[in-house]
Formats: sequence, structure tokens, C-alpha cells
Amino acid sequence: MMKFNVTILCSLALLISACSKPSSTHTASSSYADTAFLQDYSVKYHVDEKDAALWRVYANKEGKIQVLASTGLKQLHDGRFLYPGRVVADHTYRFMAAKNIVDMALCQGQFVYLGGHTIFSNAWSGRLHVEHQLDNPTAFAANDSLEFLVTNGHVLHFIRRHAVAWRGQVPEGGVLQVLGHPEDQSLFFLLAPEALYRFSAATNQLEKIHEGTDFTAFDIDVRKNQLVIGTADGYLRYGLAEGKQVGERQRALPWTEITAVQVIDGNSWFGTPKGAFSVKENGNITYYASKRWLPDDQVVAIAPGGDGTVLVLTRNGLGHICFKKMTLHEKAMYYEQQVRDRHIRNGFNATLTGMTDGDFSTGYLGDSDNDGLWTSLYLAAQAFRYATTGEQQALEHCMESLDAMARLYDITPVPGFPARSFERRGKGDTRHMLSDPERWQLAEHPDWYWKATTSSDEAIGHIFAFGVIAELVDHKETRDKAIRLIDTLMGHIVKNDYYLVDYDGQPTTWGKWNPEYVNGFPTTVGDRKLNSSNIIGMLQTAYHFTGKSVYKEKAFDLMDNHGYLENLMRPMSEIGKAPEGADDWSKLLSGSWNHSDDEMYFAGYWGLYRYAFNDTLKVKYKEAILDHWEAERPEKEGAWNIFTAITEIDTFDLDEAVWYLKEYPLDLVQWTVTNSHRKDITLLPPNFRNQTIETVLPPDELKISRHNANRFILDGGNNGAAENSAGDIWLFPYWMGRYLGVIQPPADEQTPYTK
Repeated sequence: MMKFNVTILCSLALLISACSKPSSTHTASSSYADTAFLQDYSVKYHVDEKDAALWRVYANKEGKIQVLASTGLKQLHDGRFLYPGRVVADHTYRFMAAKNIVDMALCQGQFVYLGGHTIFSNAWSGRLHVEHQLDNPTAFAANDSLEFLVTNGHVLHFIRRHAVAWRGQVPEGGVLQVLGHPEDQSLFFLLAPEALYRFSAATNQLEKIHEGTDFTAFDIDVRKNQLVIGTADGYLRYGLAEGKQVGERQRALPWTEITAVQVIDGNSWFGTPKGAFSVKENGNITYYASKRWLPDDQVVAIAPGGDGTVLVLTRNGLGHICFKKMTLHEKAMYYEQQVRDRHIRNGFNATLTGMTDGDFSTGYLGDSDNDGLWTSLYLAAQAFRYATTGEQQALEHCMESLDAMARLYDITPVPGFPARSFERRGKGDTRHMLSDPERWQLAEHPDWYWKATTSSDEAIGHIFAFGVIAELVDHKETRDKAIRLIDTLMGHIVKNDYYLVDYDGQPTTWGKWNPEYVNGFPTTVGDRKLNSSNIIGMLQTAYHFTGKSVYKEKAFDLMDNHGYLENLMRPMSEIGKAPEGADDWSKLLSGSWNHSDDEMYFAGYWGLYRYAFNDTLKVKYKEAILDHWEAERPEKEGAWNIFTAITEIDTFDLDEAVWYLKEYPLDLVQWTVTNSHRKDITLLPPNFRNQTIETVLPPDELKISRHNANRFILDGGNNGAAENSAGDIWLFPYWMGRYLGVIQPPADEQTPYTK
């Protein structure tokens, strides 16, 4: 059962953060009060016997979960969040292996079994033992009065007081499912492929109450006094009081071929061959598909799991969907531990890769072209955390990752030029290094390689993180180190005429801010606006912390004499494809919107806005930032919504940012997900921004992606071959929101932090 102990993790985290500091000088016009919400996650169980067909699953009133399979009764072994358990044979009662059990149900919260000759149970001292007098029974239903309606596909037997009280014929087309009404003990319902029947135990009468087509499964919604009927093409509701179908058949669903129906706590759950989904009482749909949630997507049964959880039985196992009350801060503390457990490589914020089907023990910490960028965002997160809470642990994480960033500069032979990454030579698999000699270079130290061809997104990430540390981390050694690194990188760029110059003496492909290069693009090409915006923010940051006049002079020269202010102020509505006659490079870079550019823009906005040379420029920069944010709003990207709060705008989609933080899954494994088949989305025609549907899906229904990805991508993932770090994906926007004061600490952490 549930062994993912969020409570313990969060309690430990709260002991670490015993005090909190006022967020910043920024005064948010609105902020989110961090109260507990329901965080869902899944504990998965895989079946040992690959040839066993799984039929039913139930949890009794004590929480014992039992699965009925073609090979007998099964139980769950081990299993916790991110560490799957197994569905194994249940030998608790030895004699059960000899029973030919064809169906099971709950009665008074106890397991009751339909055998070849009897209905029986191990509860009630084993006293329940009724001969149903049917050959080859197939299905039955029970009520809490220990009455049963049994069928073998040809006839029906109603059993009362341990005896057959009524016999009848099976409806035409056979019986798919039998249910007893949970509150009215006198009523049973039968579902046939094209009709719905009601049996009254009070009058011993079987009557057809509704006709239809392609019925597959059903359940009783007691709160609404309705039957929820799944079909091969959507579902419908039958009102018991009205005696007719209520409303239209629902087809705007993740998938319309329904294989299982279960109403749990007022929410209607549906199984399909493409996963499960719940329809809440307000009509909102939550989709549970892919190995993030289930062993496979072929759902055969759904049942309540106790404590508000849901059991989703699939062809290959069981997904136990659990719901845990958490605050955003508790979620942050869980993610903090995730990062430290599996995602720190030589101080870098790294991905655990090379995994087999989500098994962490098979993975390794991989290097990345963007080690500096992903680490910059994690580094900024820890700086925001330290500035907000004063936690020594956050400072230690800052110092560790800043040291890794500093080594990017120390390990290359070019003064001021940072490596993308570095990796030990060792005896591991270094084939990718040897096969990519342009990027991987031998370091002076005999035990290391370093990665060349550093790009502009690395540079802006570095300057952003170093600026945040220099501004917010009141630890002299760390602050001075960040300022030195700002000066080191920007000194290199200015000295080399606004280029990043690699070991071969040539500018890297992307490290170019020179006017000849930037203004060589047509005004519609985004790189002209982006590179202008970034370099001005970088120069302002360098001047703000070093006081060196050269950085200010260079920035004004670019703005006044080379049109960089005009470039960066160009509205997003004017950014698009290169015009006819443009060069091939411009056409290549403007085929569609590049979402990596969004990450670079916003990282640069920190230095552009906060360290503006004067108020006049600051007003202009704010206009540019808000114009960009308006274009980004449909994606509901948590980081960019929160980032926009630096401008002190009255509204910045705070609700959407909190939605993003709440809905991001705890499971950050790169499972393959598919959404393009869904019937509840509206596809859009191809467009420049590659927005595929009208409304973006929740993060836990999409593939795991960083902030540089298009959140409208419907399909993707990597079959569980890697786990992303929460350091850049989630902790960065959360701690930035805490620092900016738009996300409050939990109510029990309101004590001001003081030095």
C-alpha cells in the first residue's frame, strides 16, 4: 500500500527551516496563501505472471487489497512511490488455491467470492457459505443484507437467507455486470449490451428500464441518484428518479471507449484502453495515463482503495492513485531532497539518465550541453531560498554549485571563456566524448575533459545566477566570487567584440552579440530582439556590481548607435518568419517560435529590469517584458508568470502560476505520454508558435519538460530512461515566488527571519 512517506520528509524539512525572512523589498499586489492541497501520485505494482488475466480489484474495510485473476487470488507485495511493487499470489488462506473463484465483491466491507458451486467468504468466521445452484456461474452482486443476485449467462438466481428465493431468465444479449444498490438493499441492476434492467428483491420482479447501444460497464452515483453507464463511445447518465436518460451522451473525453466505471466520493472514474480518467462533480477531467500513473494503459477495473485513494487495475498490474495533503512548501522540501538524492554531479544540477523503465538503480548522472544553464537556475533557486529563509543548507548548496560554475572558467585554456560542462576521463563510457572532438577537449589536468562551443543561453544563465547571488546572498566570500565571475565572463565578451571566442580562436555558433551579426537579421527574426535584450541586461549587471564604466559605456553605445534599444523594444507581435529574400541562416532561425528563446529572454530580464541604468529605461524595459508575457500567457508557464512579478505589475496570472506548481507531478521520470488521440481537446491549425490546442493541458498529463520547451507539445517522453531534476523545473519558480513575496510561507512559518 502507500509507503511514500511525504509526512516524514516534510517534517524533517520543517525542522531545517525553523525561521523565515521577509521576502524582499518588492510589494506584491497579491500573493498566494500557501494552504494544503491534494497532491496526487501513483504507487505501481506489476504482475509476476505475464499470462495471468486480471479481472477484479477491491480493498476491504481494513485496507487489504486483493486482486482476482484467471490464475487465482493475488495480493500486493512491497511497492512505494517511484519503486514499483508486485502483484503476487495470495496464500494467506491456503485452501483458496483450490477454489475456482470466478468473481468477487464487497459485502459489509468484506471480501465475498463467487465459486463454482457456492458464494462464500473468510469473514464472519467463515459462516457465509451459500449454494447458488448454478452451473458455470459468471458474475454476481451482493448487498449488505447478505443477499445475492447471481448469473451464469443464461439464468439468474436471487439468494436470500442462504436459499434461492427467485429464478429468472438472463436478458437478451447476456449480462455484462450486476450491481446492488448501496443504500436501497431491495434493488439490483443489470447491464446488458443494449439495455439496463432493474431487479426488485421486494417484489421479485425484473424489468427493463432503459435501452441503448454498445453498453460496456456501469456504476451507481448515489449522490445524484443516477446510474453512470459507459459505452463503446462515451458515457451517459440514467436518472433513477426521472426514469430516463439525463442529459446527452458525453464524448468530449480523453478516450471514449469505456471499459470500467466507478463512482468514488462523488467523482466518476472511467477506464479505457488508453488509461483512466476522472470526471469531477464540476465537470473537470483529470487524465491518468502512461507509466507515470499505471503499469500500462489497458484498464480492466477501478475500485476505491481506502483513504480517498483509487485502485486502477490494468492488463499488466495495478496503479494505486494516492492523494496527499501538501502545501507548496512541503512539495518544495520533497523536491529539495530529490535533487540531493539523485541529481548533483560535481556540483551541477544534472539529469539521472541511462535508466531502464524508470529504475533508478540502472541510471547514471549524465553531462549536458547545458549543465551551466540548468545549474544556473538551481543556483538561483537556492539563492532565493537563502535570501528568503536564511537556511544554512541553502547557502551550502549555493556555494557548492557556484564552485562548479567557477570551474567551468578554470578548466578552459581561454581566459574568461566558460566550458559547457566537464567530466572525468576515468574508465567509464567515454565514447561520446571521443566521437565529438569539436566539443570535448582534454583538460590540462590528466583526469578531465571539458566541453567547448559554449552558447548564448549558457552565458545569460550564468549572468542571471551570478547577479542574483551578488544581490541577495549576504555571504561575503560567495558574493565576491559571483561578482568576479560576472566580470570574468563580461570582460571576455567585451574584449572579443561581443563574441564568445573558443579554444580555436573562433566565435562559437551561438555566442554572438556583435552589431554586425545581430543587425544582420531582418527585424522579424527573433534573434535580433533576443540578443539585443540579453547583452544589454548582461552589461547592466556587470556595471551594477563591478562599477566598471566600460560596461555602461558599451551598453549605451549599443543602444544609441546600433539600435539595440529599438531591437529589444520590438513587440512580439512583429516577430515571425524571415521575409522572402532573407539569407538561409535567418530563415532557419525563424521557421517557428523557439521556446529556448523564452528562457533566455526571461533570464535576461532580471538584469535588464532590476539593474536598469535609469528610470526612463526601466519604464521601457517593463513595457518590453509585459509585451513578452502577454504572448506567453496561453502556456501558463509557472516560471514566466512569476518572473513577470519583478515589474510589480498588479496582475500577472498568479493563479496560473500556482496551478502550474500544484499540478507538476511528483514523479519526474521521463515517461512516454500521448495526448494527441484525446477527444476532449480542440486541435488548432499549424501556427508560428506551434500552439497545438486551445487550452494547455496540466503538467502532470504532459511529458516532463524544462522551461525551454513548448508546453503545447502533446506527445513525447523517453520510456522511463531518465529522471529530471526538480532543481530548475520546479524549485526555481517556487523560491523565486517566495522571494518576490507572491507566494507566502505556510501559516506556521510566518516568524520573521533575523540575522
